[in-house]
Amino acid sequence: MSTVSAAAPGTALRDKTAYAILFIISFCHFLNDLMQSLLPAIYPLLKGTYHLSFGQIGLITFTNQFVASVLQPVVGFYTDKRPQAYSLVVGMGLTLCGLVLLSSASSFPLILFAVAFVGMGSSVFHPESSRVARMASGGKLGFAQSVFQVGGNAGSAAGPLLAAFVVLPNGQSSIKWFSAAALLGMVLLARIGGWAKQHRAQRAKARVANPPVVALASRKVKFAVAILVALVFSKYVYMASLTSYYTFYLLSKFNVSVRESQLYLFVFLGAVAVGTILGGPIGDRVGRKYVIWASILGVLPFTLMMPYANLFWTVVFSAFTGMILASAFPAIVVYAQELMPGRVGMISGLFFGLAFGIAAVAAALLGKLADATSIDFVYRACSFLPLIGLLAVFLPDLAAERKREA
Repeated sequence: MSTVSAAAPGTALRDKTAYAILFIISFCHFLNDLMQSLLPAIYPLLKGTYHLSFGQIGLITFTNQFVASVLQPVVGFYTDKRPQAYSLVVGMGLTLCGLVLLSSASSFPLILFAVAFVGMGSSVFHPESSRVARMASGGKLGFAQSVFQVGGNAGSAAGPLLAAFVVLPNGQSSIKWFSAAALLGMVLLARIGGWAKQHRAQRAKARVANPPVVALASRKVKFAVAILVALVFSKYVYMASLTSYYTFYLLSKFNVSVRESQLYLFVFLGAVAVGTILGGPIGDRVGRKYVIWASILGVLPFTLMMPYANLFWTVVFSAFTGMILASAFPAIVVYAQELMPGRVGMISGLFFGLAFGIAAVAAALLGKLADATSIDFVYRACSFLPLIGLLAVFLPDLAAERKREA
């Protein structure tokens, strides 16, 4: 049996949910992911201006996503031990620097340098803002993660639209206009930092009077984390197939117009947002293990049928798939945080980093597979990925395990 020096789970329930803080951090997530999603949206502009190859475009994505995915758990691990109240302001400042550099970059190496800064900003933002959402939850841990994450989903959807109406008509230099979003984020995050500093001081006093939390044995924690990593792999490889290639699939199989394909993609993205906001609160009520189980394995009937469906049912199945799959991530993050209650930042960074990294690598590899076979083959092959959800049956029931080990 092992212990960690943390407040007992029940103490969080006596705190009031800080809704204002939750909505501010969710809005900042919107701003952060909006700026992140500008990058792929302006690829056609960069490709034409600097005569870049598809390989160079892929290297831009790789640089941004690699920096973000690798640094996130490192940042989380460091701030678990040495909390930095205003690190979120620093992270948004790095994104601001990246946007300004990108707006004036005159060569391919400078573009890579700029997008690395944007990736560093994201690597600070995600683990720390996820920690703040947990602090503000008042015990509604899944609800807080859902509110936080849906802001990012909305930002990811809005970024390409703003790029289409602002950057593409006005050129590369107009990217710097989005620095206003970063400045707004820095102002809001400064307020968040002050609140977090005060909250930590209050919790430090309360922690003295509370017994340590009984944690699971190390081998059980490692086994459970390995299962969660496999589930994240399943989820994000399949999600990458839809976010990156769904429009091409509709164009090639059903001969829809580009405008129609974008509309159907929006339906899918909207369903993802709905699933994200539902997953956390449902996990709070029925248990996170069951949400994880249902959300990964539950999409299997839809993924298996979609490659053989007509246009109408393809859109319906994709919407159900997006909604159900998206409900998993808030539950996975909170479940992992409960596995390692003293490592909230590291766990948040690890799983957000995995999401970034897996999505980037999967998009590239699935593109190669589509080139070698067909886009239809990609969806038939990916349709079996949710079978990995069967592993969720081996996740421990945390409440029962803690009672047994206590």
